[in-house]
Amino acid sequence: MTEARRRSPGSRSLLVSPLVAFLVSACAGRPGPATAPNPPSAPFAAPRIADLQRELDDLFGAPALDRSLWAVMVQSLDSGEVLYRRNSTKLVMPASNMKIVTLAAAAERLGWDYTFETRLLATSPIENGVISGDLVVVGSGDPSINGRGGSPTRVFQDWADRLRAAGVTRIGGRIVGDDRAFPDEPFGFGWSWDDLGSGDAAPVNALQYNENVAEVVVRPGDAAGSAANVELRPPESGLILDAHVTTSGPDVPSDLVLRRLPGSNRLSVGGTIPSGSREITETAAVDDPAGFFVRALRATLISAGIDVRGEAVGLSGAGSVPDLAGQTVLLSHRSPPLSEIGTVLMKVSQNLYAETLLKALGATRGMATAEAGRTVVQEVLERWGVPPDAVVLKDGSGLSRYNYVTAETLVRILRQMHRDPRHRLAFSATLPVGGRDGTTARRMKGTRAEGNVLAKTGSLSNVRALSGYVKTLDGEPLVFSIIANNFNLPTPAIDSVTDLAVERLANFTRK
Repeated sequence: MTEARRRSPGSRSLLVSPLVAFLVSACAGRPGPATAPNPPSAPFAAPRIADLQRELDDLFGAPALDRSLWAVMVQSLDSGEVLYRRNSTKLVMPASNMKIVTLAAAAERLGWDYTFETRLLATSPIENGVISGDLVVVGSGDPSINGRGGSPTRVFQDWADRLRAAGVTRIGGRIVGDDRAFPDEPFGFGWSWDDLGSGDAAPVNALQYNENVAEVVVRPGDAAGSAANVELRPPESGLILDAHVTTSGPDVPSDLVLRRLPGSNRLSVGGTIPSGSREITETAAVDDPAGFFVRALRATLISAGIDVRGEAVGLSGAGSVPDLAGQTVLLSHRSPPLSEIGTVLMKVSQNLYAETLLKALGATRGMATAEAGRTVVQEVLERWGVPPDAVVLKDGSGLSRYNYVTAETLVRILRQMHRDPRHRLAFSATLPVGGRDGTTARRMKGTRAEGNVLAKTGSLSNVRALSGYVKTLDGEPLVFSIIANNFNLPTPAIDSVTDLAVERLANFTRK
């Protein structure tokens, strides 16, 4: 699950003539890859500041971009000198660049060693290998119980092994999910209803399994016009599938649409898949994360040989709430630290992780709500000198189109992370590396920006952003933020402009 997939219209292969012509002329002297052992010869060297500013003005002011709004700021981390700015104090939609704000505040308030704890309790003692009462799992929001790096059930399998080692062979009661640590506030403020079926908009909960998503696997039928084969897995997701996918001709691009209304567990999958194509896998957001968690846990316990007599239910469907006062904790699981959680958050732009951190920040004020989390973020930003009117916070991930921030604010936050020895290395390690990994793995390859740029992407319909760090040809560290709003060009064209600007920064020299 990555950034929101609602993109601006247009194919990656579409050519926008005025812009392409401009880019071709601008790139004619592009230097070699970042690994080149020697600096470029004089005709290819990047210009000094005045020429750099003029070149960036020409780039962002190209006629093909007249309908677009660009907010840009570039600053030296050594001297503090602003090398370039364009609409840098204007509020713009940041998309997933909002994750920079959320993670920076979480690092400052929670610390990089912060972990989430998930506890397993029994409402009755173990007698002759039997827990006659309920087995209750109490969550605090851990988003990392998932399949990244292994089986999504590996924590549950470990619990089953440890229960069996303790002699447990049967659970007479239910498997109950206690998700009361987070109030019932599953979605971010302003999330679009047509996003809610997608795994990118998975609901947030105190009990989170497999990033609160199920897989939808679509295979073409035998011939054009026939129904496609659609499979939903795992069975514990709790979703009810309503599939209407048709097999199209072999030359027709796939077009799949997932829809789920708020509060409904019925998932509609429609669209087309070309005949003869490979299967396509999409992620779908589950409706009941706590129920998903305990159903998967129950299935794992049973497969490990533990006889579970009761059903798996979330606390909202449990009927009677188990009394946990004084109950002994059988098992406890700690998540990886924030430093590792933050790496997943930023490298793949994981929305659920960001929303979870916003709730965790709220918990420091006694209430794990998004509103309380936003208050904490604002407090942190104000201490860093960010004016209150320079950012509008509505969610933690950037999926909401009600978020606004200035390029100057993002530069200030990134500069703060770089200057603070508590944060510099840990924060930089979370960022995608240009041309190497994460959401920038395919960008800026074969240029001096490859392996040099550390930057967070952002993407929504008509929004593209890239903010982070780059070193110049002289080794001078720069911090930058480049955000495009309101464009009517294909996103690859906008990315080309952004990447070219960053490549020019990588080739900048004061000599």
